[in-house]
Amino acid sequence: MLCKTRGIVLHAIPYNDKYSIIYMYTEAFGRASYLVARNRGKRSTVSKALFMPLSVLEMEVEHLNKRDLHRIRETKLCYPLTELFCNPVKNVLALFLSEVLFRVVKDTEPDSRLFNYLYESIHLLEYADKGVANFHLVFLLRLLHYLGIYPNADSFSSGCYFDMQNGVFIDRIPMHRHYLNQEESMVFARLLKISFENMSLYSFSRQDRVGVINRIVEYYRLHLPEFPEIKSLSVMQSLFD
Repeated sequence: MLCKTRGIVLHAIPYNDKYSIIYMYTEAFGRASYLVARNRGKRSTVSKALFMPLSVLEMEVEHLNKRDLHRIRETKLCYPLTELFCNPVKNVLALFLSEVLFRVVKDTEPDSRLFNYLYESIHLLEYADKGVANFHLVFLLRLLHYLGIYPNADSFSSGCYFDMQNGVFIDRIPMHRHYLNQEESMVFARLLKISFENMSLYSFSRQDRVGVINRIVEYYRLHLPEFPEIKSLSVMQSLFD
């Protein structure tokens, strides 16, 4: 079946000497995998240079029933991604966020809300000129909405503790070790109010920024049991030393 769809590149791995597998989140099919030749002729309508992390593509694809790997007939960028490819900070952020998405976005059914969130977020990252150091924090926290595991921010009150296991603020230390102390909980409650519009107003020390992202990753791991170590996390954190 031939179909036109938009897709976001999550990950690429070599399949053999001739082909790579490109994992994508598509508007029409949810998560899907495509077999793409690693070396194409000059007249090819599929350039491997387009398949960078978080590339947003318009594609004509061939989906075959009961097959895990599909084909891309034609593709082009939805919009230029000069900053994402050339700006070293944005490039590493794209690498980190695409690795997270590759690990957490597994549904092979389309979700227009999630796709639109990803599409618009990548567009914002390309053109953002303020608060870029906080972009990944906003992205990961907003993504929790679409994964169905966003914390109950309304339960916050002064002096409480954030129970990471249950996603709520409570007035006493829980009976397990996955919680934030009172100071951390106050910072986290403030962080839950961050958005792409106000991210430039938030400032963190190197130590605080590392602590915040590590806690967010810990929250993901608690609620998504198959969430592995994110290899690009240390590279991304080194950008803001």
